[in-house]
Amino acid sequence: MIAILKHGVTQEQTNHLVAWLKRMNLDVHISQGEEVTVLGLIGDTSRVDMELLSSLEIVDSVKRVSEPFKQANRKFHPEDTVIRVGDAVFGGGSFAMIAGPCSVESEEQIIEVATAVKEAGAQVLRGGAFKPRTSPYAFQGLKDEGIRLLLEAKKATGLPIVTEIMTITALDLFDEVDIIQVGARNMQNFDLLKELGKTHKPILLKRGLANTLQELLMSAEYIMSEGNEQVILCERGIRTFETYTRNTLDLSAVPVLHELTHLPVVVDPSHATGKARLVPSMAAAAAAAGADGIMVEVHNNPSRALCDGAQSITPAQFAKLSAQLTAIRGVLQ
Repeated sequence: MIAILKHGVTQEQTNHLVAWLKRMNLDVHISQGEEVTVLGLIGDTSRVDMELLSSLEIVDSVKRVSEPFKQANRKFHPEDTVIRVGDAVFGGGSFAMIAGPCSVESEEQIIEVATAVKEAGAQVLRGGAFKPRTSPYAFQGLKDEGIRLLLEAKKATGLPIVTEIMTITALDLFDEVDIIQVGARNMQNFDLLKELGKTHKPILLKRGLANTLQELLMSAEYIMSEGNEQVILCERGIRTFETYTRNTLDLSAVPVLHELTHLPVVVDPSHATGKARLVPSMAAAAAAAGADGIMVEVHNNPSRALCDGAQSITPAQFAKLSAQLTAIRGVLQ
């Protein structure tokens, strides 16, 4: 349930109303925009008398929210959530670029790539330290050493870093990580999501291989219900009958999610296509669709990459893509 307050309501009046609602054992989420203040009521709202609430002098209207996701719902929070990490801004009309190798392989590799993508305009460095792989015999990442090397790259370039977490037990290793990524395979690892909700760090939440948008938003709700509202959603392709590409990039998810939620939405064309030559066009399409950013795999020597070399573009290709995206964004604005 949401209560939309009238324009000009004082803070004291709002506080009195919130206190009254909390006495009914409801959590109250306050979204205060320039034009309107929205109170999102979370809990057993059946005990709320809608007619009584609507009749209050400071209340403009009261509506029930039928969707199961509440805090992630745009009805609860009409204005875009804006998440700032270093120089990167996600949401609110901004466009952020995350770039880097699929996995951290060496100090020389990660610093070389980090330097190149920063020069090309990336604001966040990605790199896998823990790698979930389909085969148990494939390279699994450098783990804690990988995070150490990412932090070295951060010192060398000033770029904030994003890397994927796989288990709750590894959470202590992520103290200095700027954005924690939840991969597609862990999108519905609810115990992990709840723990991340207590970290108050930005969380980049990837859509699962075969999950609906509502399921993605419900996973975001798990994080937000624990107090962390800094969630960035990531469309990275879903599994369909088509086998030519690694996954099928669902670009319709971008405008649909913007309708449903106030959270920023980025697109990962690398995992979606699995083919480096398709990454630039899909990244451009994501920008044209209104994405709040992209996440691209960049490797200094893709043919020798230990993980996902086939979908990684070179630093030179990323620089060209960055210029194209700047042009596209200029036209859209």
